[in-house]
Amino acid sequence: MDSELFPRERAQVAPGAVHVPDWADPAHQRELLRACREWARPPAGLRTVRTPGGGTMTARQVCLGWHWYPYAYARTVSDGDGAPVKPFPAWLGELGRRAVADALGAEQAAGAAYDIALINFYDGDARMGMHRDADEKSDAPVVSLSLGDTCVFRFGNPRTRTRPYTDVELRSGDLFVFGGPSRLAYHGVPRVLPGTAPAGLGLTGRLNITLRVSGFPAAT
Repeated sequence: MDSELFPRERAQVAPGAVHVPDWADPAHQRELLRACREWARPPAGLRTVRTPGGGTMTARQVCLGWHWYPYAYARTVSDGDGAPVKPFPAWLGELGRRAVADALGAEQAAGAAYDIALINFYDGDARMGMHRDADEKSDAPVVSLSLGDTCVFRFGNPRTRTRPYTDVELRSGDLFVFGGPSRLAYHGVPRVLPGTAPAGLGLTGRLNITLRVSGFPAAT
């Protein structure tokens, strides 16, 4: 915040997991928000995700490139309107590689063919339980970019949903990248802080853009 005495510093939260505050400037955040609003429109738009046990996720989601549903990927919104998943734009893959290079170094970004985006929308009451991003066949780093309201992001370990974990405050424009020994770490969002989005952004709630490399064969 502007009132803070010292700027927030980048931090390694765990081996291979790095938090970069204020990575996206206000203009870039507005561009990303405009793109997210277009992606959220039907068909294959923002949906409520239902789990195999009959529950629902409180964060709503739209996918690009490959459609994720618990716990697999498809080329159509098989648990929604059945429409083909929206395409993954090349510029978003470039954004992912630049994010990894900035957080972990250029060698970690080389050859990373990002082809999946999961965009989650959180209102003030939404949460995300501890989980692993384990449905891909690639071990390339996961890229997470936050827009809007601040959240508490809980980053754990690859073995258990419980401690040890670290709670990180993610604000609008913050980047979080995790790969290497932390690629399969459990993580979640126990709390969103309503009303904390930048006034000039024009967003009520929180958007999280998560980029992944599928490792799946290219469509023919």
